[in-house]
Amino acid sequence: QVQLVESGGGLVQAGGSLRLSCAASGRTFSAQALGWFRQAPGKEREFVVGITYSGRSTYFTDSVKGRFTISRDNDKNTMYLQMNSLKPEDTAVYYCAAREAMNIEYSEHAYEYWGQGTQVTVSS
Repeated sequence: QVQLVESGGGLVQAGGSLRLSCAASGRTFSAQALGWFRQAPGKEREFVVGITYSGRSTYFTDSVKGRFTISRDNDKNTMYLQMNSLKPEDTAVYYCAAREAMNIEYSEHAYEYWGQGTQVTVSS
């Protein structure tokens, strides 16, 4: 089992920045691909970005490319999402997720472990 806990959400004005963290405990963290998903009110949960277990490969959904960066520190069992130039449409609950494989997947169904989510609100 893997337990994931997100932190770092909050309220920010458009154009601002936030850094989300996802701390993992339980089974080996470094052998898993990780991802960030988000769910806005009234919408389905969507893939935002993923990172392979090595950290060498990442994939971003088009809407956040050039604004968000992802990183992981396997020694600290922590993943980070740096969000810059935030827009009101980035408002959502952000979830981190882990899967028992090394490659990135875009479907939420490919991830076995989920955090409880952290709210990000971007005001205009």
